[in-house]
Amino acid sequence: MKTVVMIPTYNEAYNIKKIINDVLNCGIDLNVLIVDDMSPDGTYKIVEDIAKQNSKVHLLLRKEKKGRGYAGKDGFIKALDMKADFIVEMDGDGSHHPKYIQEFLKVIKDCDVVIGSRYIDNGKDEQRTLLRRLISKLSRLYLSTILGVTIKDPTSGYRMYKKEALQKFVSKLKANDPFIVTEVIYHIKKNKLKVKESPIVFLKRFAGESKLKPATLIKYLFKVLKLKMSF
Repeated sequence: MKTVVMIPTYNEAYNIKKIINDVLNCGIDLNVLIVDDMSPDGTYKIVEDIAKQNSKVHLLLRKEKKGRGYAGKDGFIKALDMKADFIVEMDGDGSHHPKYIQEFLKVIKDCDVVIGSRYIDNGKDEQRTLLRRLISKLSRLYLSTILGVTIKDPTSGYRMYKKEALQKFVSKLKANDPFIVTEVIYHIKKNKLKVKESPIVFLKRFAGESKLKPATLIKYLFKVLKLKMSF
């Protein structure tokens, strides 16, 4: 069974080498797929050099229609093209530790999608400021009310999918930005896929600053209403 870890990146040159090494050395056989939007800091060049030395490392270099949402969709499609049985989605800043993937593989035996959760027993969020924690809490309540989801951490971007689950909706993804994380939750519910949450500790990023601002998170709440109208 093949597992591909798909990581969208943009300007993560300071982080990407350590992240790749951590994934490859987490104790299980994994392939790493970096999806980069021509990062000006040369992230993709670092990945190219690593890929030349290690057949487990792959680069999808995107030159058009840039954006986190498009990168995520293209990364999912590429992972499926690579004949992945399980596809892991994780951030490229070090906030998601790959050590949890081994547990995800156990959990996914009884479901379609595993979500790495900060808000269940043994989960923790070490990165958020008080403001970000408040916004995250309101976002979870909002998604629960509008979309009717019972997932405790629907905004987590650390997930594992069975290929059959991803194939049901990947072609329908439209978001060009990080809203893809919520859009996927909508499709999971629409397709009645079985979800289980597995605890993670959400870490502080290795270096650099988060590209997701509180104002952006608030803006995404309005997009949820459009998804609701699509049910």
